[in-house]
Amino acid sequence: MLRFAGALLTVFLTALPPKAMAQEGRALAEPDERYKADILVVVAHPDDEAAVTPYLARALDEHRRIAVVFATRGSSGSNEAGAEQAAALGDVREIEARHALATLGINNVWFLSGKDTATQDVLVSLANWDHGETLAQMVRLVRLTRPEVILTFLPGTFIGEDHGDHQASGVLSTEAFDLAGNPAVFPEQVAGPMKRLEPFLENLRPWQVKKIYYFPDADRQDIFRGKGPSYSVKEVSRLSNKPYWRMALDAFRAHQTQAKSYLDKIAQMDEAQIEKMATSQDGWGADQHFVLGKSLVGGSVSGDVFEGITPGAIPYARPEVTPEPARPDLAMELGGPWSFYAEFRRAHGLANLPNPEPPEIALEAPGTLVIPLWIRNQTAKAQEVTLSASLPAGWRAGIGTGKFTVAAKQTSAARVEVSLPALPEETGKKAEAQHVTVRAEANGQVIGEAKLGVELRKRALPE
Repeated sequence: MLRFAGALLTVFLTALPPKAMAQEGRALAEPDERYKADILVVVAHPDDEAAVTPYLARALDEHRRIAVVFATRGSSGSNEAGAEQAAALGDVREIEARHALATLGINNVWFLSGKDTATQDVLVSLANWDHGETLAQMVRLVRLTRPEVILTFLPGTFIGEDHGDHQASGVLSTEAFDLAGNPAVFPEQVAGPMKRLEPFLENLRPWQVKKIYYFPDADRQDIFRGKGPSYSVKEVSRLSNKPYWRMALDAFRAHQTQAKSYLDKIAQMDEAQIEKMATSQDGWGADQHFVLGKSLVGGSVSGDVFEGITPGAIPYARPEVTPEPARPDLAMELGGPWSFYAEFRRAHGLANLPNPEPPEIALEAPGTLVIPLWIRNQTAKAQEVTLSASLPAGWRAGIGTGKFTVAAKQTSAARVEVSLPALPEETGKKAEAQHVTVRAEANGQVIGEAKLGVELRKRALPE
């Protein structure tokens, strides 16, 4: 009986296919190469990508893989093409953005859940976006696309359009640059599945981006020159046989809701007229300038965007935090987005990032300027502090000046409001920033001054 069973086992084993005896190893799934990017562009609204599409046209000539992230759908913008507003307008503008980028051949496009916010205050934008949620989304997309380089708006407050959403897209991008490579940040994104069809754990890998560059949203350009590479947009593309600026303008034609009247005007022109207008008046023909934020792979400040970059992942690099400056026990300083950016640059190792001195803003007049302040009292007793304002002629200090008591071991928020006069009649001269100073005194001594450069305009975003 035993001999018979042994014979049957021998026959059974002989009949098995070779793989049943010794299975070959199976390859484990790798990240999806369809979404790998060389460049990840991060902007706030549909049509903001036009700030860099001339460079993107050049990058496509160099066979760079490009992906674009929009932080909002632009649902608070204008609509020159139809009646849709609010969420419906956001749906339309999303499609316009996808069509614009598809014109260039860029198809990997994502949208975060941020809400279009009409403000110059980056903190208001971040709050309205649900900062933590949108940051998680941004980190996820960095880990999904695994970019070599991020291009985004310069995080800072400058006289210009100075849109808080533009600034916020730069803030989120910088935070994601410093966090996406850290496996302890949003760990559910990098956890492997524990069961079939796992609905929560995402199985992404940490990814350290190698460089981040910024493009400024400001009127003045002098403080940005020499802070990063510059590119001509007038060279002719090998792919389309058109200048890079022309490829960008062709892509912009999709943004009918924002610019139909402008685009209709262009549609009536011949090619020579378009070139004259676009390159001499509208800025399409201006060189593109970037500001280097960080490079973890060396290279020169003004060298090519991809200088020093080689294929493959690099280790996670914890940001180098600049030491906190020493402060006196009793002091006053500018608050709001200006103090935030001082801390932001310090926390992310961006001490060399350009920022205006004194800080600046452009506001609609007549109107109100609100100057946020921090008053710090680390002494052992309450302190009486007097706030006063030095203002241009015709400007009036409202609430916020006078005497205030700050408790011991406290840092308290204060604000001074300034009424802005109506603008004078048109003189043909460009308006210049005027200077405002708030001074704090205690115990007969000046404990701090907050200075602002303020330009008055007929129209500007709310402060």
